[in-house]
Amino acid sequence: MTELDTLHATRAAYDAIAPTYAQMFHDTLSDRPLERALLGAFAELVRTNGDGRVADLGCGPGHVTAHLHTLGLNAFGVDASPAMVELAREAHPGMRFEVGSMAALDIEDGALGGVLSRWSLIHTPPQDLPAVLSEIARVLAPGGHVLIEFPATDGPDNETQAYDHAVVTAYRWSPDRFTELLRDHGLAESARLTIEPKPTDRRQFQEVQLLAQKA
Repeated sequence: MTELDTLHATRAAYDAIAPTYAQMFHDTLSDRPLERALLGAFAELVRTNGDGRVADLGCGPGHVTAHLHTLGLNAFGVDASPAMVELAREAHPGMRFEVGSMAALDIEDGALGGVLSRWSLIHTPPQDLPAVLSEIARVLAPGGHVLIEFPATDGPDNETQAYDHAVVTAYRWSPDRFTELLRDHGLAESARLTIEPKPTDRRQFQEVQLLAQKA
């Protein structure tokens, strides 16, 4: 399946479940104090470096983009799903949301002080991930920060594992391998948070949040 085919499949799948998704995850940060704390640190770092714009890639219905706004960031959302973007615009009419591909962002070089990718890279096939990371590095200003969240593998180092996601095929990544890929694109890891699954979680995956900075 080509990159374009993958994008189309992901877009169609999320378009189909957009209202249900928005209802299920509208308060997704309410019981995640560690994630809120790291988002707060991310916001502080971005503001310290000049308070540039921040893109929430794979923003879905915009609830986390809105949270970034409450943290004092000039945040806007990008999502491949037009239905998700429409819901985001309805829920947050004073904010900017646009349809776009993470592998071909309509953003000028070095324009952003920060990029958030919260579970939005999980549907990117391994062969396409470098193109997305290259785009993130391109749109970040020198000294800009990126915060990426994804499920971790539990197998051999550097092995990527596909799993049966409820919406469309998704991938788990080795944190160390992901850090290497970030470094290949001029993004140096500055912090890593690993969250263990709760016994009640349907999937017993570790969650990893990587914070990196552009040189």
